[in-house]
Amino acid sequence: MMEEKEVDIYRDTPVRLLGYANEVGESFRALTPLWFVRSTYGVASAYVVADTYDKATKMSKQPGSTQRAVTHAAVDTLLWQALASVIVPGFTINRVCAASLVVLAKALPAVPLNTRKWVTTALGLGCIPFIVHPIDTGVHWAMDRSVRKYLDLSEQPQK
Repeated sequence: MMEEKEVDIYRDTPVRLLGYANEVGESFRALTPLWFVRSTYGVASAYVVADTYDKATKMSKQPGSTQRAVTHAAVDTLLWQALASVIVPGFTINRVCAASLVVLAKALPAVPLNTRKWVTTALGLGCIPFIVHPIDTGVHWAMDRSVRKYLDLSEQPQK
C-alpha cells in the first residue's frame, strides 16, 4: 500500500500564489498608487509568516522534536520564503519594469506614457512565471551553501 504524501497548502496548492502578490504589485507600480504596491508586500509577507508558523508547528509535533529543531525549521522556512517569495522576485520584477519603462520612453517617445505604462505592466506580469523556478533553485543553492550548513534540519522533511 502506497503512503500518501501530505499536501502542504503553502507549497502545493493555490495558496502558494499569495507569495507572488508583491510581484503583481511591482508589475502594476507604474499604474497604481504606492499604497497598493506596499499592500501586496503585506500579503506576500503574511504568506511567509504563515508558512513559517506552519513549518515550526509541524516540527514541534514530531516525536522527540527539540526547541532547537523547531527554531531551525522556522529560520530555514522564514529565510527561504522571504528570499524566494518576496525579496528576490520583487526586486527582479521591479527592475524589469523600471528598465522597460526607460527603454520604451527612449525607443518609442511618440507612444503615450499611459500606453507605455500598460506595456510595462504586461511585461512584468509576463515575466513572473519564468522567474519562479530559477529563483527558487537559486535560493536553495545559496542557502544550502550558507545558512543551512549551520542549521540542523535532519528532523525536517526536505522541501
